[in-house]
Amino acid sequence: MRILLAEDDFVTRKFMMNFLAKYGDCDVTVDGMEAIDAFMMALEEDEPYDLVVLDIMMPVMDGYQALSGIRNIEKERGIDKEHGVKIIMATALNDEKNVKMAFDLGCTVYSGKPIDQDRFEQGLKKLGLIK
Repeated sequence: MRILLAEDDFVTRKFMMNFLAKYGDCDVTVDGMEAIDAFMMALEEDEPYDLVVLDIMMPVMDGYQALSGIRNIEKERGIDKEHGVKIIMATALNDEKNVKMAFDLGCTVYSGKPIDQDRFEQGLKKLGLIK
């Protein structure tokens, strides 16, 4: 599985890289703009990501903007929702307004921080990304 992680906090980034590494190759960016660039490069190289994990609060471009950008790129390339990349929002913003906005923009799963590894793994199974 190809994974893209966008996380600006060093400690969380390190933890998530180690956690996600057991499921596949994990590329890392520190803001939403880099995430969009990496996502586009992967599509252009015909090696798309299977999973994108986005933090919401990031510099340059936040996770909502990155999520929206990724979904727009898929739309422009004729990738339908069923075949689009799975996107997990991993964030400390757990209030109803933020959760609703993330799903409205097209996230697949919303995961609060601190990350509960068992629940996160259950989400990956539910998405069919791991067994």
